[in-house]
Amino acid sequence: MNAVSKLLAPYKIPKVAKVKETFNNDTFEDVEGALLLGLEEKCKAFAPGSRIAITCGSRGIDKYALIVKTVVAFVKSRGGIPILIPSMGSHGGASAEGQREVLHNLGITEEAMGAEIVSGMEVNEIGRTPKGLPVYIDRNACEADGIILLNRVKPHTSFRGRYESGLLKMLAIGLAKQRGAEMTHFLRYENMAENIVAVATIGLEKLNILAGICTIENGYNHLAELHVMKKDEILEKEPEYLESARARMPRIALDEIDTLIVNEAGKEISGTGMDTNIIGRFHTRAASGGPNTIKLGLLNLTNKSEGNGNGMGLADFMPKHMYDQVNLDVTYVNTLTSTEPNSSRIPMILANDREVFQGCVKLCGQINNDDIRLVIIRSTKFLDEVYMSEAAVRAAVQPVEMLSDYFEVPFDEDGNLTLFPKI
Repeated sequence: MNAVSKLLAPYKIPKVAKVKETFNNDTFEDVEGALLLGLEEKCKAFAPGSRIAITCGSRGIDKYALIVKTVVAFVKSRGGIPILIPSMGSHGGASAEGQREVLHNLGITEEAMGAEIVSGMEVNEIGRTPKGLPVYIDRNACEADGIILLNRVKPHTSFRGRYESGLLKMLAIGLAKQRGAEMTHFLRYENMAENIVAVATIGLEKLNILAGICTIENGYNHLAELHVMKKDEILEKEPEYLESARARMPRIALDEIDTLIVNEAGKEISGTGMDTNIIGRFHTRAASGGPNTIKLGLLNLTNKSEGNGNGMGLADFMPKHMYDQVNLDVTYVNTLTSTEPNSSRIPMILANDREVFQGCVKLCGQINNDDIRLVIIRSTKFLDEVYMSEAAVRAAVQPVEMLSDYFEVPFDEDGNLTLFPKI
């Protein structure tokens, strides 16, 4: 046992119980029918044989494959040739093949969708913002005969504004590829709300946007709303949809958490790996909210992250096996593009998951073990069933349903958590 392990060994991890929180559970069922009807009504006409670009981002959107496949079918029904454009800024290591692989991991393949994936990092400059920044858009999308924007609308993890994550962000960052995303982020997150509007407005003016499609998810990550807009409706409607998405968001039922353990982070979960709105930690000064989390341990990266550890800097501790999962080149390209190095700082690296728990317990500021408000979650995307210590349950600010008695946190022989399926 090394010196660090000896130091942490006496610190006892509080027992936890499995609990259930209740969130907004509105659902939207007739995806295919509603989407086709909306496109028939809202999509601008195009000539047979037109190449129509459909934007495909890097997030794990509910019913993503069905939605994309339905849009492809609609384009074909009008005589068009659909092409799928990876629209994810610098994700996938800022490479054409890497971005294609991100889509494959989300179930968006040429075979499954019935359309070609046209992946490239080349961009065209289509204008300049009032502050003089160039506006770049994926060259393949620019050369297409029309573009259908597709994205989920939700609160952003790094800034606040009338427009956050949605169709404007897809134009200003996703479809802009690495070079354009870098320009949109160039003035830092404090100016992001203004800059996204400036860049996206030029995109709406200069590009042949045929329609915009956005989804909103409920508190269980299931589709709650689906909207199709004409190009000239996007600026007006998106703020309304953002507020609906904000109202549906889940939360951890505490205002203050002494120790929060997040089992997995990933780019398909959030741009920062963990949704900052859930954990109450932010890597910029342009956003705030959520619980006051005293100490945070992060245990794993999802396989779909492809080694992108962006967001690990929000944690205080991580185990050595997670550090081994991180690809620093991929992570740093993403971080340098988004301009905030705080998100990719390396936390203190401990031997295993148990020591991450113990490190958090040691430094959380509670004298009595029975007073530690410990919360364990699989990820910031799955909050309906979590694990809480007795002190955390007592401190809950909204009702939680007890699904088990209290028990010792389980670890395997290597000291790694066994509460969740292996990723």
